[in-house]
Amino acid sequence: MVDEQIAHPRDGREPVTDSRVLEAMRMVPRHAFVPTDVRQQAYADHPLPIGHGQTISQPYIVGVMTELLRLGPESRVLEIGTGSGYQAAVLAHLTPHVYTIEIVAPLADAARRALQEQGYLEVQCRTGDGYRGWPESAPFDGIIVTCSAEDIPRPLWDQLKPGGRMVIPTGRDFGVQELVVVTKTADGGRERKSVAPVQFVPMRREGRE
Repeated sequence: MVDEQIAHPRDGREPVTDSRVLEAMRMVPRHAFVPTDVRQQAYADHPLPIGHGQTISQPYIVGVMTELLRLGPESRVLEIGTGSGYQAAVLAHLTPHVYTIEIVAPLADAARRALQEQGYLEVQCRTGDGYRGWPESAPFDGIIVTCSAEDIPRPLWDQLKPGGRMVIPTGRDFGVQELVVVTKTADGGRERKSVAPVQFVPMRREGRE
């Protein structure tokens, strides 16, 4: 999976070159984070359903988004949309300071169990509205959003350190969206770079469908 889909893709996609990211993805057992009925497809080059209308992202996209964060060993990173827990497990190989939020309670519970069973005990998991972030543990060096938003949520932006990076898909629900990386400048400004067209499930909010 890592060699053929992520490090050396054969279809013109830009390769992921960060050796720490590639090694992290080699070490995480992806099959342990997918439902049993799709486990045979765990390492395939596409997203998979994980229930409740949610998906686990394509391995290549996980690699790209992780690389864009540019995490160091002491970085604090917040993930919005825990899903299966797979992305959080990858992040945990790069830094011990991983915080992740999932709004769908059954998914949050399953992800928490999977992370614990695989030994990722340092990952901090929360069930709740990711739009609000995790203010008491802010600021963060990186924020990764694994669901789409029409624009950058203000609470998340406020919780990003100056010099920090947010990786987020933006655009209309269930349409073609744009994966962007937004860096917060020293004066609080935004430096935005478009990365690729993507398609993610929309961000869910408490009290909203």
